Amino acid sequence: MRHTASLQQAFADALFGRAGRGHADVDAWVAQPAFAVYRNTVMKACIDALAANFPAVQRLVGEDWFRAAAALHVADAPPRDGRLLVYGAGFPDFLARFEPAASLPYLPGVARLDTLWREAHAAADAAVLAPDALAGLPPEALGALRLQPHPATRWARFDTHPVFAIWQRNRIDDADASAPMPWHGDAGLLTRPIDAVQAHALGHGGCALLDACAAGATLGDAAEGALAAAPDTDLAGVLAQLLRAGVFLPISAP
Repeated sequence: MRHTASLQQAFADALFGRAGRGHADVDAWVAQPAFAVYRNTVMKACIDALAANFPAVQRLVGEDWFRAAAALHVADAPPRDGRLLVYGAGFPDFLARFEPAASLPYLPGVARLDTLWREAHAAADAAVLAPDALAGLPPEALGALRLQPHPATRWARFDTHPVFAIWQRNRIDDADASAPMPWHGDAGLLTRPIDAVQAHALGHGGCALLDACAAGATLGDAAEGALAAAPDTDLAGVLAQLLRAGVFLPISAP
């Protein structure tokens, strides 16, 4: 078993251009012309997977720039899962430390949103809390609820740049590219209540509310956290928006 693991690791190192193979069988394979063809095929498949998984990033930087950066990431962090749909978890962090991307400080955030879109798309199916499910509840009962986010719900806030707005213009087909874009931080919400991922702009207070709900807080405590994060948050409006978007699971117990 140890010999097999060593052989596999040496083969992977050779395949992705890492030094220190130190295995006679692998060295012999590398010397064959067919190995270079195979290596190029594998690299192209990995780069294609990153392009498919990060379409907003590629659209922003252009195909040539993207593929050159992706090749470096593949060599540094090859796939560890045969499902290429999940490949690229480290790509946002790679872009954050990638010197040629320093002039695009919002790019790692755009890559993060591409990742969240993919997670929402692949998440487990589940019923959603109906938009009118909380209607008529007295304030004390409403504040005592613990609402659990749906498995496909994802959200992110950005303090400095309009990352969600940039991502939306480069990812959502019907996004209005002519609308003005105030240059300040924003936040975004991704949901999949039925079969297609939906994107919604969200305030920082809404993100704080979802953070608290995900941590198991009551809705009352989550509302306090939302106001602490953004004192001008319209709590009723935010909760209505979240319910319409299908953010929560049905309430399973009183």
